[in-house]
Amino acid sequence: MSGFTLAGIAQTASKKMINYPPAKKDNTIDTYFNTNVADPYRWLENDMAPETKDWVAKQNKVTENFLSKIPYRERIKQRLEKLWNYERYSAPVKEGDYIYYTKNDGLQNQAVMYRQKAGKEPEIFLDPNKFSADGTTSLAGIDFTRDGSLAAYQLSEGGSDWRKVIVIKAADKSVIGDTLTDIKFSGLAWKENEGFYYSSYDKPEAGSQLSGMTQYHKLYYHQLGTPQKQDVLIFGGTETPRRYIGASITEDGRFLVITAANSTTGNELYLQDLSKPGSSIINIVNNFDNEHYILENEGSKLFIFTNLNAPNYRVVSTDVSDPAPGRWKDVIPQTENVLSAGTGGGKLFANYLKDATSLVMQYDMNGKLEHTINLPGIGTASGFGSKKNEKELYYTFTSYVYPPAIFKYTIASGRSELYKKAGVQFDPSLYESKQIFYHSKDGTRIPMILTYKKGIKLDGSNPTLLYGYGGFNISLSPAFSTSNIILLEQGGIYAVANLRGGGEYGEKWHLAGTKMKKQNVFDDFIAAAEYLISNKYTSKEHLAISGGSNGGLLVGAAMTQRPDLFKVAFPAVGVLDMLRYNKFTAGAGWAFDYGTAEDSKEMFEYLLNYSPYHALKPGTEYPATLITTADHDDRVVPAHSFKFAARLQEYHKGAEPVLIRIETKAGHGAGKSTAQIIAEQADKWSFMFYNMGVKVKLWVKS
Repeated sequence: MSGFTLAGIAQTASKKMINYPPAKKDNTIDTYFNTNVADPYRWLENDMAPETKDWVAKQNKVTENFLSKIPYRERIKQRLEKLWNYERYSAPVKEGDYIYYTKNDGLQNQAVMYRQKAGKEPEIFLDPNKFSADGTTSLAGIDFTRDGSLAAYQLSEGGSDWRKVIVIKAADKSVIGDTLTDIKFSGLAWKENEGFYYSSYDKPEAGSQLSGMTQYHKLYYHQLGTPQKQDVLIFGGTETPRRYIGASITEDGRFLVITAANSTTGNELYLQDLSKPGSSIINIVNNFDNEHYILENEGSKLFIFTNLNAPNYRVVSTDVSDPAPGRWKDVIPQTENVLSAGTGGGKLFANYLKDATSLVMQYDMNGKLEHTINLPGIGTASGFGSKKNEKELYYTFTSYVYPPAIFKYTIASGRSELYKKAGVQFDPSLYESKQIFYHSKDGTRIPMILTYKKGIKLDGSNPTLLYGYGGFNISLSPAFSTSNIILLEQGGIYAVANLRGGGEYGEKWHLAGTKMKKQNVFDDFIAAAEYLISNKYTSKEHLAISGGSNGGLLVGAAMTQRPDLFKVAFPAVGVLDMLRYNKFTAGAGWAFDYGTAEDSKEMFEYLLNYSPYHALKPGTEYPATLITTADHDDRVVPAHSFKFAARLQEYHKGAEPVLIRIETKAGHGAGKSTAQIIAEQADKWSFMFYNMGVKVKLWVKS
């Protein structure tokens, strides 16, 4: 009989002081409002320099040396490989005569794109595993023409945000024209079968490919069969300088829709009638105060998703002849729950967040309620969208204890039926997930969802991972994680706090965690940790914190403000130098949430006070820390993590390890190979359990 059982094995490695690679210090000083700020590790911002590469190599060697001595690291990796080895599908979409979907057989580095005709066997359409030998080139997006005969797909190499675009005939996958290069933060909007619109920036100069600022986005039109250098600038550049420009075309092909923004919050809205040759681009919204996206049109009637005069969002309609916001009429009014919206089969789908979980309703185009979708439980439902003529659509449902399942939904009847069930080795009946509410420092009520094995004792001994984000209007809703099975099998607790700065309760909730209110986010997170400890879910000795990107900032701020509260910290691809984040790549666009050190003396002092890199103090005992970043991260550049690691190693006292793990041929996170993901997760759990002194129950074959 072959299988896995749990066997307790005590750790045998012993912790000792680590000799960290020496990092030189220079005399760099910046002056803000007559205040001098030292930045002795500025040289690490030059990610292409030989001395930086040498420092990276030495840090990775020290980290690998430490991790390799953890006795159960390889067994955790083997367990993850076994857990990951199941078929995973995406929800199908209809294009032309085919449905398209992705499938990973289990341990394939990248999911394969398949297509299937009614009554026929599936066939491979694109196999990203053949894009590169090591599986680090990924399929980063694909867009079809309205008739499904042509497709343009994007490639990301090594996780970079810079993309290449290849155009093919869907019938035989033959390539049309040259490969387009240097495209970033862009969708592809087809103008019939003639060409498509895309967005990009001027490429940074050689030597600053990762860190060079990407300032002005440009919207281009590419005519099929012509070289990229002949592509026509449609919008942006020096004429209308904007940091982010997006384009889409309505399903009937009539309107080009342009969104333009200078930050991650708020956008202008423009429209061009493509049915009238030579028509000008008209402005519908001329400011960045709110968010607006066109969902659909019926002839000249537009349906717009917006938070103008509706912090929780609404759907409105207007006519192209007079589309000004003052003429908008409610179709789906604002409610107490935050709305996201989509269209399919000639219907509107309202996906509400109710205390960070999904509530989905179907309306007709006049705003009449037709169905409330019966979901399998409390969790997250996504994917309610299809073309106008479709009779059905596919959506995905998941929760912390419900592996992702795909449902087929019949639009006329409002009936859901299971289409694909996840094959992961996980028995939901053994676990539970519950939502609690706690109070932050200022009394604000914050939701948090806790997931754990049924029957665990609340005696403070449970290894716990507290996760958060708290920024950019992004909501954390329940989602299953194969990696987290490792924690749950060890009797651990996975806790997710829905902090201010996110979008769980609309724009007011978001604004309460921005600029000079950013400390609210950190207070919310710290209060979550205190709640878990005071209610005996865990203890300081068994509590780890984790977050990525803006969540990496969260972890960095929490561990520097309350180093006494956490045993382990995982700041991932974090924004850790708050005085200089806006100097790199698209960082200037984050200023709506953060503010910048140049804004005012008050804003500078506020940022300096919590900036994790600057908040580190000499002679302080910090939690055991594993910083993670990647050499191709051109969104939150690795310099943030490099500088933070160098200063943390300099100032930290005590035997707890403070290490940095720098992934190669990877970026901000998207597109990582399965092998890279498993290796990183194995290192994370090994590091956490080892530093908590947990007696790990290992998996042995039987």
